[in-house]
Amino acid sequence: MLNEALRLIRVYHDAKQGDVAERLGISKSYLSEIEKGRKKPTLEIIEKYSSEFGIPVSSIMFFSEHIEDGRSLKNVRLAVAGKIVKLLKFIEVRSDHLHAEQ
Repeated sequence: MLNEALRLIRVYHDAKQGDVAERLGISKSYLSEIEKGRKKPTLEIIEKYSSEFGIPVSSIMFFSEHIEDGRSLKNVRLAVAGKIVKLLKFIEVRSDHLHAEQ
């Protein structure tokens, strides 16, 4: 379900298909075919998504693998929630550190 993962990433970022296609250097029709599952994205396109949206390729692949298994969605949510909590703690520590330096 890599096609669905790429579509959901685009939609989550509130990006239009034509805009993303342009940024990726591909045609809108090609991106449409990928998102519909009619064409498979190349590793190069997945890497471009990674760069464009700031998401590691491994995370895109993990996300796509777990879309297929509805039972795993709960596990995905828990994993993502854990990462968000870690990120917030990092930001808090970093912010405290910066304020202490001033």
